[in-house]
Amino acid sequence: MAEEELSQISVGEFETVSQLLASSESLQIAFFMMVIGIIAIAIGYKKFSSWVGSQEFYYKRPHFARFLRRAVLPFFAIALITTINVYIQTGVLFDEELSLDAETSAQEQFAKILNTFNILVIGYTISHLIPIILTKREKSILEKDDFDSWFEMRGFSDDKDKFFHTLYKWVPPKIVPEDIEEEEFNNLIKTKEGLQYLENFRTTKGNPIGGYEKLIDKPFEEWKKSERKKYDKYFQNCVTGNNQSGRKLNPGAKPDEIFPIDVWREEKRQQGYDPIIPSSRPPGYAKKKREGLPKSAKQVLPLGIFLATILATLAWWGVDLIVLATATGGFSIGLGLALQETMQNYFAYIMIRKDKIFIEGDRVQLETGYNGYVHKITPRVTYIRDALHESIAVIPTRQLVNAQIVNYSKENKLVPAIVKVGVSYLNNPRQVASILVKVGKRGMKEIVDIKGRHLVRQNRCPYLDKNKPSCGCDKELHVEVTQPVVRFNEFNDSSLDFSMWLYVRDYGAQFKTKTDLRMIMYEEFKKYDIRIPWPIRTIYQGDEKKEFEEISKLDSDRDQVIDKFGLGDIGRGEGDE
Repeated sequence: MAEEELSQISVGEFETVSQLLASSESLQIAFFMMVIGIIAIAIGYKKFSSWVGSQEFYYKRPHFARFLRRAVLPFFAIALITTINVYIQTGVLFDEELSLDAETSAQEQFAKILNTFNILVIGYTISHLIPIILTKREKSILEKDDFDSWFEMRGFSDDKDKFFHTLYKWVPPKIVPEDIEEEEFNNLIKTKEGLQYLENFRTTKGNPIGGYEKLIDKPFEEWKKSERKKYDKYFQNCVTGNNQSGRKLNPGAKPDEIFPIDVWREEKRQQGYDPIIPSSRPPGYAKKKREGLPKSAKQVLPLGIFLATILATLAWWGVDLIVLATATGGFSIGLGLALQETMQNYFAYIMIRKDKIFIEGDRVQLETGYNGYVHKITPRVTYIRDALHESIAVIPTRQLVNAQIVNYSKENKLVPAIVKVGVSYLNNPRQVASILVKVGKRGMKEIVDIKGRHLVRQNRCPYLDKNKPSCGCDKELHVEVTQPVVRFNEFNDSSLDFSMWLYVRDYGAQFKTKTDLRMIMYEEFKKYDIRIPWPIRTIYQGDEKKEFEEISKLDSDRDQVIDKFGLGDIGRGEGDE
């Protein structure tokens, strides 16, 4: 049935094209020359594109370079076709024996063929230039977001000469802020060091004090110039060999060894705006990382525009599009049934991305109990990597939409790191609780990652007390947190059981935090003779009194810990402050 319908499709004026070409040898030569010219332009474009990709401006002005690469081929193709079109209008290409009407008809038909080529080339060009323009706009928005992050962080770690304070000046508050005595505030505001302390100060609720006023009219533009200077230095270090590999990296190499500035910004954004070290990633890293990702709307847009151009051209030539659509309907239905699971996976991917159920890097637990990090999400399957790198679970993406998934990372900036410990019945539980509070206080300040950032979330970053910038442990904390939390759990067979916990920044941070807390706990217990009993039965023959006397020798020291660190919230009633 479909074949019969296809055979009945009106081809409009296409049937006259072959007759037109067959009617004149000059037309055949002109058409042949046009095809050869387009092929030559395509070959030249390939070499031109490779040349552009190896130039410095391709890395420093990537959007302009991509626009240039896409526009050059169509420009020359349109110029060639238009030249031939103008040439044939003179009638030189047509045989003299043709009648005037035949010559006019041939001119119009051949001009229509050439105009069709021009329309297709223009449609192809527009379909590829629009996504570049949209991408440029998106990158500009992201660049503004980077500026906002830079302002919030009071400058990036790779800024020079206190760059932030050359653009903004901190203005102290007009009234005394909470958590600072009036006399202390008045003394601090008189000195340079005091002003710096107040600028970095955070209240117990985590809020800064004072404000900033611009020192120049357009700080955003100055910031952009500063970031471009950083990229210029990065690029020069790549091409001169002043990098980790010790060799000169070649622009335009395949796979890519140098990040263009837009990719460079994206890498900085994903690394918390830390500096990008030249040659710190393997060749092709940025491209490899994006493999498997489905095409975005901007990437699908060129196909849609070009198909619309083709359909409009077919209608212009008189093809019946309704009959064509009817004839191909059955084929489309069959294709849809064959690709049913593929489409389910794709739309599941769209839902996961849109609703942000989870993203790459999130720690999740599946219904089967498998626990790990989301490694990659594709329109077909999703990869979950075990936290110890033992295995990777490969799951059809459509199954994850209807599955019950525990996400330990989504909008969760507070994860408890709990340490349990049992102490001897001979120790005073109030003293033990206070020493555990001391352990937690030490952990809040001392437990950091390899970059020196605190793993424990806190209302006020300890670095601020040293007039240093916050490491970020006090950011995005929207609830009141009182820690460390100490609990006297139960009277066990041979021990008094306690637990102590701190809230860390993410799921994975709890493991190092618990290890470090146990190390600190061992030091403090040894210092104050807090004993952890053996899990055995002990028959005392007068030794218990002796042991109690030994423990009591340090009672005064342990009581001093209570006076200094308190008991946390242990022993306080609901109405107590």
